[in-house]
Amino acid sequence: MQKKDLLSTPVVPIDIKAFDAGPILEAMGRTAFQARNLYRAAEIYLRMLEDEAAVILTLAGSLVSAGQGLIIHDLIRKGLVDAIVATGANIVDQDFFEALGHRHYQGDPRADDETLRRLWIDRIYDTYIDEEELRHTDYTIAEIADALEPRPYSSREFIWHMGRYLVERGLGEKSIVRAAYEEGVPIFVPAFSDSSAGFGLVYHQVKNPKAHVTIDSVADFRELTEIKLKAGTTGLVMLGGGVPKNFAQDIVVAAEVLGHQVEMHKYAIQITVADERDGGLSGSTLSEAQSWGKVDAALSQMVFAEATLAFPLLASYVWHRAPARAKRRYADLFQAEVPA
Repeated sequence: MQKKDLLSTPVVPIDIKAFDAGPILEAMGRTAFQARNLYRAAEIYLRMLEDEAAVILTLAGSLVSAGQGLIIHDLIRKGLVDAIVATGANIVDQDFFEALGHRHYQGDPRADDETLRRLWIDRIYDTYIDEEELRHTDYTIAEIADALEPRPYSSREFIWHMGRYLVERGLGEKSIVRAAYEEGVPIFVPAFSDSSAGFGLVYHQVKNPKAHVTIDSVADFRELTEIKLKAGTTGLVMLGGGVPKNFAQDIVVAAEVLGHQVEMHKYAIQITVADERDGGLSGSTLSEAQSWGKVDAALSQMVFAEATLAFPLLASYVWHRAPARAKRRYADLFQAEVPA
């Protein structure tokens, strides 16, 4: 088996514009268990939009590699997402990676991983990635860093430069990073170095030991808190859990620590397969978050389902029914910090 044989069937992103999930979700709403929960989550998302709440989307797990990236792109373009908090894997290793012209491929979860290693093929369950192409992503991040003034940057600011890089080169028309750059949607990656960005920035810093770019995760926290203060009413749409979930929830407490009286996130939905019984954050309920003063549980819904099954249905339902809505362009709040 040669490398080209294994990297032969690309993952094709789902296009929510091509179908309306309304009828099936409405039917599911008349049933039970997670089907009814998913319908209620979709209705809460619509309520967020009708209430003019700022929508913060959080992304954990491996979503873009599994064909979910175009959905997020389309939500951004239609103004249904106002800020994003994500893992570095989704934004750098997967979305920016594809924007540079690379692909994810269908694979086999029972593959011989020793063989894959010899062929420089990385596996995410049943998806393959060409490690040589990932290295290109690493070095591109280093190239972007090399061109910047050596100083600390929030991840939001560095990702803005990634978006500009794509626009200037005519790359990534369907990319999350490019769409966010053009639509003024800030993207925060609190664990930015836990991705190809980390490899690229290590390479950049070793080449430039005395003057180099660093990432300031505290600035991320401060900036996202500023968005909460600007927005007032906010809603969370959370895919998976982990750092993105906690980071987005915590901005309510951060605002209070700074002396501001703000309301908890008024709306919240989460799609997760994690279990609450081990005390971990990813499966912790939105009701539990109310005890911390982060989320008002009245308009919240947990959906215990795998995101690649539930998210396309939810997003299609909302995309086809969302009210007309002005784009918030919260990235412009920080524009003075970014050179033209």
